[in-house]
Amino acid sequence: MRFTVSKSALQKALAVVVKGASSNTTMPIIAGVLFRASEGTLELQTTDLAISIRHSVAANVEEPGETVVSAKMISSIVKNLPDAPVTFDGAGSVLEMSCDRSIRYTLNTLPAQDFPSFPEVAPESSVELPLGILTDMVDSVFRVTSKDTSRAALCGILLTVEENLVRLVACDSYRLAVVDAHVETSSLSGSFDAIVPGQAFRDAVSAMAGEEAVLVGVTGTQVLFSAGTTTFVSRRIEGNYPDYNRLIPASCSTSVKLPVEAFSEALKRVAPMATTNPSVRLDVDVDGGLITMSSGAVDAGEARVEVDAPGTGENVRIALNDRYLQECLTAAPDDESLDLELQGSMKPAVFKSYGAVNYLYLVMPVHL
Repeated sequence: MRFTVSKSALQKALAVVVKGASSNTTMPIIAGVLFRASEGTLELQTTDLAISIRHSVAANVEEPGETVVSAKMISSIVKNLPDAPVTFDGAGSVLEMSCDRSIRYTLNTLPAQDFPSFPEVAPESSVELPLGILTDMVDSVFRVTSKDTSRAALCGILLTVEENLVRLVACDSYRLAVVDAHVETSSLSGSFDAIVPGQAFRDAVSAMAGEEAVLVGVTGTQVLFSAGTTTFVSRRIEGNYPDYNRLIPASCSTSVKLPVEAFSEALKRVAPMATTNPSVRLDVDVDGGLITMSSGAVDAGEARVEVDAPGTGENVRIALNDRYLQECLTAAPDDESLDLELQGSMKPAVFKSYGAVNYLYLVMPVHL
């Protein structure tokens, strides 16, 4: 095997596939990246047996072949190379690597025939979606996925595609995030839904960066993401997603228009006082058109900041986890304001915004 590839193309390709490599030291073959050179193309593959990633770049291939090298090692080497062509020359269990005439590496390799085959996925249903919108949607819900593996469904993001409506849902038992968007697409081959592992979903859209659209397809056990020369396959999470609609209140007794920038700044100013009790209290004064945000601890003191926020309904006091509140503001679409809907001090707080991407974030209160 002998081929030459530009350093920038190789580094980009490794950045795409490296997240698919396993950290399992007992199976070195899946901690590696498969290099396959043929007919002017270098294809890279990784897998941890749950996800598989494949990406191709142009290369000057003098002698075709394939081999497996450590993903962690090759990524570390390449990012520190000068911006010059990189040549690989391999035979047996050794791969010679050179760059800029003065840089040489000799890498131990593993046999390509031991590397797991890339899953061949024939989607039962699929749709092509604008990558920018899908990425924004994933970013808005990803942090709400649960880390509790005993409830596998909550570790994933529920993807629903029906006609031109795309919806993503995440929930961790303490909060719920729902985003949806209407997209113009003629490529939908049947409505579908799937629970996609949260980290895999995020890595998939990240791997497609720079593309205009991504094809999303599902089978009974897998979900496929494909754009340009990149293919990302992940196992679906089995089971049914909880009925999140029953958690969303049908009405509210208080509605407030929150100025996002001012509210976020106020949160940053009071959050440092939430040392032993990681929560902030919101005192909503509808008549005065303001919210007083406060936090404190017996050994630290108290902080209070007022924010102008017009509202209707009843005055109410509620306490919310400060991190959950900050993540709500960070994940919200780029709007100047959010609607805050409340039903009392011990009922969920619901934040909403409407636009190209509709956003709903529900968070359970903490005791005052």
